[in-house]
Amino acid sequence: MHVPDGFLDAPTSAATGVIAAGAIAVSLRGARRELDERTAPLAGLVAAFIFAVQMLNFPVAAGTSGHLLGGALAAILVGPFTGVLCVSVVLLMQGILFADGGLTALGVNITNMAIVTVVVAYALFRGLVTVLPRTRRSVTAASFVAALLSVPAAALAFTLMYAVGGTTDVSIGKVATAMIGVHLLIGIGEAVITALTVGAVIAVRPDLVYGARGLTQRLKLRVNGELVDAPQAGPEPVAARSSHRRVWAAGLVTSLVLAGFVSFYASANPDGLEKVAGDNGIDEKAEEHPAADSPLADYGVEDVDDARLSGGLAGVIGVGVTVVAGSTVFWAVRRRRTGDTSPSNTANATDGGDTASTPAGPSTAGAGSGTTGV
Repeated sequence: MHVPDGFLDAPTSAATGVIAAGAIAVSLRGARRELDERTAPLAGLVAAFIFAVQMLNFPVAAGTSGHLLGGALAAILVGPFTGVLCVSVVLLMQGILFADGGLTALGVNITNMAIVTVVVAYALFRGLVTVLPRTRRSVTAASFVAALLSVPAAALAFTLMYAVGGTTDVSIGKVATAMIGVHLLIGIGEAVITALTVGAVIAVRPDLVYGARGLTQRLKLRVNGELVDAPQAGPEPVAARSSHRRVWAAGLVTSLVLAGFVSFYASANPDGLEKVAGDNGIDEKAEEHPAADSPLADYGVEDVDDARLSGGLAGVIGVGVTVVAGSTVFWAVRRRRTGDTSPSNTANATDGGDTASTPAGPSTAGAGSGTTGV
């Protein structure tokens, strides 16, 4: 759903740019409460994984494909504020290096693919996990539903933007019907990928899933005939830290394999937005990307004639650049937070179980956390 330059007029693109900038500013502040020694490195990896999986277009209908948007996955794994930043980093890398998604339309794409998907998905996810049984399966099921509905929500957001600032004279009713219809199908793929990924992480390290925190119950001890809360756990055990590194390494290797090898077998059909735009004339005034001459444009390495090798190298470079850029951003945000010892921030550090001093406290479900598993 990467919107190119020219689909929307300048005022609409500028307005969404302001919205995107404001959301990123708020997210940078909010991410300080979400990022800790577990989520900070994981957030950079999540951005790289989203980049890799977005290269894997899957067929959804005759002549149409879809790909992961990633907002739901990022929000559930590392938190909604950090999730907005993850997807924004991916979109920035794609726009600058790979000529994917317009530069003047960057605000449009961040609004649709980062802000709308994260807000809709995380709101649905939190609502579902509060009414479902407190189990791992419930977290996975809630992830599926949240991801499924976040995609047509983004399609609807684009339709509303097009109604305000579209550059061609196309019936909004036709655009809405086509966009929402095809993106409901794409949402199924998004839901499957999100649920499988969340389920895989929560099976080995549930404390690394931000959306699962607070869904566990403190262990009870019987003292003199009365049940009392078990003491909070101390610092994260060495075994847990080692497990964290293994999860990170496995995630990075998976991302590299997906982008460097599996992406060659992705569907070559246009994605949902491209198909709708072509069929309805929305793309009549599309503009050439300013980075069209980039050596990595269109996810291929310039002067490498072998298509498989060219695409694979581009994917590996993209994963590497994204994980470095994302990790740098998130460590900087985390470091700024840990350097702020004001009373208000100290009090806020207990929100979401994200304190550095008690990384496996009562709101997590990790090894040695003193909680029952979700």
